[in-house]
Amino acid sequence: MQSIKVFLILVILISISKIVWSQPECESVEGVNFICGPVNAEDLILVPNTDWIVASAMAPDTAFYLINAISGAWSAPEIHVDHDIVAYPLCPSAPVMGSLETHGLNIRGGSGNQSTLYSVVHGARESIEVFAVDASGDSPVLTWKGCVLMPEGLAANSVASFADGSLVATILLMPGKTFADSIAMRPTGAVVKWSPGESGFTLIENSELPGNNGIEVSADGNEIYVVSSGFQTIVAFSNTNPARQLRTTQQLPITPDNVHRGLNGMLLTGGMKNDVPECGGAPSPQHDLGRLATCPRGSIAIEVDPATMQNQVLVETPAIPSFSNATMVLITGSKYWLGTFSGDRIAYGMLP
Repeated sequence: MQSIKVFLILVILISISKIVWSQPECESVEGVNFICGPVNAEDLILVPNTDWIVASAMAPDTAFYLINAISGAWSAPEIHVDHDIVAYPLCPSAPVMGSLETHGLNIRGGSGNQSTLYSVVHGARESIEVFAVDASGDSPVLTWKGCVLMPEGLAANSVASFADGSLVATILLMPGKTFADSIAMRPTGAVVKWSPGESGFTLIENSELPGNNGIEVSADGNEIYVVSSGFQTIVAFSNTNPARQLRTTQQLPITPDNVHRGLNGMLLTGGMKNDVPECGGAPSPQHDLGRLATCPRGSIAIEVDPATMQNQVLVETPAIPSFSNATMVLITGSKYWLGTFSGDRIAYGMLP
């Protein structure tokens, strides 16, 4: 376990990085605006039927950030505890909230103003933690409800949920696999699944890809969409075990990271530009990982039609020294939002 965590600190794509781009100013750059202060907001989701964004915090001492998509005001919310022992009987106890390092996020709307937030967690333990979100007040209230622990020696990257409460999560690097393997397009990761009543996650056979990263499911639950950061594609699998590969995108012009289903049913992914000569060109097994992580690269946000896997670029930003290492895109109305695994701000702007 520890060796995996140490390695993830070093790699670029989804590292539990403590490297923070630091710049006192928070002015716009070439039409890109910033919410300054949130550290390593690797993933962002919109609370259903609200103007509130929940951002992960892949850094110690803060579990989540709450951002108002209209005003830009943000805070680190207090988290209440109410263990649902019936739904999560094998979850030993609530974690120390201040020790959570949150990573990939997923949210599923429920009745009224209620929804359920799922978060990949490091730090306190390797797990998927579950939170009830009550958006009936002035701002969303988060209450911890339970967890599903990851198998020993494995760390999750991203999580997605089904209507029945089942979860799928990606493992970027299985034991013995390396970041160089992923760049060389050799399989390094896989998808695991858990359903209510089961004792733990089960490996989905035939789901192995180079760098299994972001994950999402179809609205009807019949398909699973998995980002391969190594192939630089998104792959559609059947929701079966063994899985069947159904469709795939062409190679994208970015190293794609997270993927989420937008309000229009399209898949949204984002990442940093691949082939940047000033940063040593496209990633390769011989690439200097330090330079890859610290050389500013522009960001690209992409929309993918899950039915055809055709894609189009929604947003392209220039290289900005104060914001790089993009991991995802969220669309709220006419705005786009970009997260990062290594930075002290969230980027946003108006859609073209």
